[in-house]
Amino acid sequence: MYFGASVGLEQLSDRYAKHNRNERGAGFVFAGPERAALFKRYVGGPGRRVLDLGCRDGALTRAYLDGNEVVGFDADREALAAAARLGIETHWADLDQPLELPDASFDVVVAGELLEHLRDPQALVAEIRRVLRPGGTLVASVPNAYRLKGRLRFLLGRPPESDPTHLQMFAAADVRTLLSGLEDPRLHFVAGRLVPLHPRLFANDIVFAGRKPR
Repeated sequence: MYFGASVGLEQLSDRYAKHNRNERGAGFVFAGPERAALFKRYVGGPGRRVLDLGCRDGALTRAYLDGNEVVGFDADREALAAAARLGIETHWADLDQPLELPDASFDVVVAGELLEHLRDPQALVAEIRRVLRPGGTLVASVPNAYRLKGRLRFLLGRPPESDPTHLQMFAAADVRTLLSGLEDPRLHFVAGRLVPLHPRLFANDIVFAGRKPR
């Protein structure tokens, strides 16, 4: 059964805990320096109330935690215990389910390397718009699935994505669709030595942001 199949939260937690330990390890942040700088800029602060979806152990959250109130959601209960030790208010949850949060309750929602893991990312983005305050910011990132490396893998008869937890693949056009209904959409192609030559072909990741209308 694949990672995104309809299973109980306990089973989902066990699968992601094992995957995170074996594939990434504690404190791992994919494209860390570039993503951390962009996320910190878009989150801003101090004094922001931030919802961090897919926060894991808080490794990336450290970039924008200081001075802000951060609430973190994740399916990996083991990772959440580490995030809690950083001062993050943690919630154990399946993010393919509606968020049990009131409307317009956050200044910023972060979804870093999360949407590709979900069965219905559009549903979560709708929930994000709901819980954002007017003028609030969504900042997120997804792997650039259609980078040259992925295209070459496909031509060789191999899946473009090798991570078994990835259920979705995103190109720049897909990201813009996710940002529909948000103002001032921004896309950044990051991570890769050859990114300056052709961002869409060589970037490993896409960081994006938009604001909820006032």
